[in-house]
Amino acid sequence: MLNTISKLLQHASEQLTPTSDSVRLDSEILLAFVLNENRSYLYTWPEKEITTEQIEHFNALVKRRSYGEPIAYIVGEQEFWSMPLKVTPNTLIPRPETELLVELALQKIAAGSNKRILDLGTGSGAIALAIAKERPSCEVTGTDRSKQALCIAQENALHLNIKNATFSPGHWFKEITSEKYFDIIVSNPPYIACHDPHLSQGDVRFEPDSALTSGADGLDDIHEIAEQARQHLKADGWLLMEHGYNQGTAIIARLISLGYRNIIDHKDLADLPRVITAQYS
Repeated sequence: MLNTISKLLQHASEQLTPTSDSVRLDSEILLAFVLNENRSYLYTWPEKEITTEQIEHFNALVKRRSYGEPIAYIVGEQEFWSMPLKVTPNTLIPRPETELLVELALQKIAAGSNKRILDLGTGSGAIALAIAKERPSCEVTGTDRSKQALCIAQENALHLNIKNATFSPGHWFKEITSEKYFDIIVSNPPYIACHDPHLSQGDVRFEPDSALTSGADGLDDIHEIAEQARQHLKADGWLLMEHGYNQGTAIIARLISLGYRNIIDHKDLADLPRVITAQYS
């Protein structure tokens, strides 16, 4: 009978094999969520029997995962920068490679400084909250055109007790009235081409299209941000943007034409170009 932790994990792993490349991890996360325990508990008590109600709940979650639904949406949480963040289908799922954007921003913000940082398209608030957490004397603003996403970001700030990050509605700079105000502007904007075949694969099938795609080549929003950021950066301020692995050359050319300098395209842990930093006077 499938009523112990070890047997349930084995059965779930078999069910998920056709649709997931991390079947054991997926199974453990889902069962730990059902039991309201951490994953180490599963290894400590592998022969522990669980209730019929818990088994039914677990099987229902495994079925959702077998259809390809992202783990983060199923359990309602994703870790980013060692922070547990609430996520829903109204927000993009924060990914580990985006932590590079946070690292690069922090390198430009001295500890104890009172810089003003703007995070465009904040979603769950991941980037804004990570920067605010590490630089509590700074003023961080996150904007998003999705009211649902902003509610999630605000919930995350409250849950994490991060008080130096605020969130407001607006599409890119539309609602930003202060000019030459920010020391640093960061963004992980949509950068996938609207007809990219990857949109029909994996987790992105369940994520909001508005947070993923941006025109025929995926560069519409990046170009818009780069052009408008000049009116909102302080002298010698920095713009940092995440982008697709094959977009760096086109973005750099556009930044040069707009008058940016000290442009660097930084690689992620997979050795792929991931984040461009550029300074504007």
